[in-house]
Amino acid sequence: MLPQACLNGERSADRAPVTAAQLAAAAAEVAALGVTAVHVHPRDATGVTTLLGPELAPTVAAIRAAAPGTAIGVTTGEWAQPDPARRVAAVAAWVGLSTGRPDFASVNVHEDGWWEVCAALHACGVDVELGVFDVPAAHALRARGIPVGAVRVLAEVQPDAEAEPLLDALTWSPLPVLLHGEDDSAWPVLREALRRGLPTRIGLEDTLHLPDGTRALSNADLVRAVLR
Repeated sequence: MLPQACLNGERSADRAPVTAAQLAAAAAEVAALGVTAVHVHPRDATGVTTLLGPELAPTVAAIRAAAPGTAIGVTTGEWAQPDPARRVAAVAAWVGLSTGRPDFASVNVHEDGWWEVCAALHACGVDVELGVFDVPAAHALRARGIPVGAVRVLAEVQPDAEAEPLLDALTWSPLPVLLHGEDDSAWPVLREALRRGLPTRIGLEDTLHLPDGTRALSNADLVRAVLR
């Protein structure tokens, strides 16, 4: 089972690709290894993660041209736009994008306005990944229900947590669960996902290091480590 590749996250330019050209090249490299989906944090001209269509679209379009057939996902994290109403409005404006419109987007259930962001994505024809970081978020999702347009749950195990409680809290979900960790938990959680036969992901967003602790030179290095 090939992982989704999370190419940059909030990493700085000296640690991960950030420009449209760099992300397109990274996507092409992992696609050549068989990866069929990538998750990116598009940046504006200053290098800050953006949700604005005119700033986001060039990155998505560049990846689409460099890695045809690869599903492209982006973030809707509140750090990119803390105001919930403005975040919803920015996402709703994606409806006017063409080749620059992402295929899916992650929405964190613990963030204010998450339900409305999901609705805006669905109206744009963009699939939703539901980001669930802890057991309370899993309970909140169950209480509210699965929003229209959601295709998977993105279960992110925090560095000081275990996968088991989070997975137990999501057993009710009818959606596939993509399990992953970050930093110190990235490789242990990935191994657990593979052991369970769950979808997972890897990339410089989640870890800068290979399983032996050496620094990864690229996202492709990390994917190759999974294949090995």
